[in-house]
Amino acid sequence: MVENKPPNTSVSPTEILGLGTPPTNDEKLSVKSSQVVPVPVAKSQQITRRNFGILPIPRRLRYDSEHPAHFGLLLNVVFGLSSTFIVANLYYCQPLLSLSLLLWPSAVEFAKSFNVTYGEVSIIPTLVQAGYASGLLFISPLGDLVRRRPLLLLLCSISTSLTVGLAITRSLVVFETLCYLIGASSVAPQILIPLAADLTPPSQRASAISIVLSGLLFGILIARVLAGIVAQYVTWRVVYYLAIGVQSAVVAMLWATLPDYPAKNKNLTYMEIIWTMARLAVTEPVLIQASLISMASSACFTCYWVTLTFLLGGPPYHYSTLVIGLFGLVGMFGVSMTPLVGRLIDRFVPWYASLLSTLGLLAVQGIFLGAAGVTVAAVVIVTVGLDVSQQMQQVSLTTSVYGISESARARLNAVLILSIFIGQVIGTSLGTRVFVSHGWRASAWLMFGWTAWQIALLLIRGPHCKRYTWFGYEGGTKWRKSVVETRASNVEEEKSTNQAVMTELAEAPGDEKLGDVSAKV
Repeated sequence: MVENKPPNTSVSPTEILGLGTPPTNDEKLSVKSSQVVPVPVAKSQQITRRNFGILPIPRRLRYDSEHPAHFGLLLNVVFGLSSTFIVANLYYCQPLLSLSLLLWPSAVEFAKSFNVTYGEVSIIPTLVQAGYASGLLFISPLGDLVRRRPLLLLLCSISTSLTVGLAITRSLVVFETLCYLIGASSVAPQILIPLAADLTPPSQRASAISIVLSGLLFGILIARVLAGIVAQYVTWRVVYYLAIGVQSAVVAMLWATLPDYPAKNKNLTYMEIIWTMARLAVTEPVLIQASLISMASSACFTCYWVTLTFLLGGPPYHYSTLVIGLFGLVGMFGVSMTPLVGRLIDRFVPWYASLLSTLGLLAVQGIFLGAAGVTVAAVVIVTVGLDVSQQMQQVSLTTSVYGISESARARLNAVLILSIFIGQVIGTSLGTRVFVSHGWRASAWLMFGWTAWQIALLLIRGPHCKRYTWFGYEGGTKWRKSVVETRASNVEEEKSTNQAVMTELAEAPGDEKLGDVSAKV
């Protein structure tokens, strides 16, 4: 007779949020880093009514374990729009401080307003990017430690307030300091992307990630175009006044739409979060593989866009700066395809989507190598193909990495984005040097080689390897996600059946066990 046992009152955060069962032992980082201490509390205690003790949370957005908020298309679009106008902070200054004074004459006015030389203000983009790298390393992992709603509202409010200082200050030192701090506080998109993955079923995860990512990429393109156009006709300070307005709108939008979700790892400290992030970076084969591929891919991407201006401005094209700027609109078309790409990735095992996208990158790099200096049609094809394939690759790699651990997605994302950031620095510096010294074809060969390296990295590890397998193709080569999920479901069902049988036998009287074992066999 089976003994009646009290029900288990432990509730995991993934079950509270309606995300299904918590990760298995194989998926956990360690008992300390991924196991969330269950804290059963009364419903009245679970509902937080204010952020920071003063900012009220709308009733419909308060966390309630019995009625969790729904993450639908509207909230997904809000995440994307927020990413657009937050990440733009990192790129407003670039056209204002272009290395070519002929390209953006307003850069001269920028230096004049601070009464300094052009060389003295040219360090500002570097300070912004350095601040962003610091934020990725030390702020974005907080998404695994604290509640995301107050964290996001705080970061967006800080960046908005600091932008006011950029618009009104007359001191270059103050301006440079604020640029660094704004870069550090503009990491909200890297908290929104893991949050979208947390709140979306696995069958729709790539689609959700792709919408937020496309918003982020639009922000990069829009910021450069907007800042360049506005500064051509009015003072550069107007650019930052506009930035204050759109960021304020983002804060209001997040306050009105972002539900309050509980923290994921209440048992960890901040230093433990940082330490486990460092450990993830050297012990997780999937993360290391994705990071190395992303580094090479982002190096190709930035190398292409940085050297494209040189290519189109020289022989045989000799295009004006206006015509060259229109290629940014071609890039926007490629970015607009990202959500459709996400829907496609949801149908495949992510490894195959990564392979398909990397092969696409190799194909467009081949076109660029063979025909970029001959016809502008090749440049247009490469621009669209590079954007679509590169975003497909990033979404698929991100989806794979997020599958490592539900409780560590902010840390996993931080490592992945840092690798992308390093690749951008490499692509900008090395690509420019190669182009200036040896011409566009040498630069094209460099990008082609980097892309071939990505394929080699991907092929050394198959699509279904176990978590800590570094090389090989164990687990087969199934490519449809539905087939793999059905197989995994059958395995889990078999395990549950076997466990129930063993429990029944363990609790049966001694003389009945042999007979029961014979019957089961």
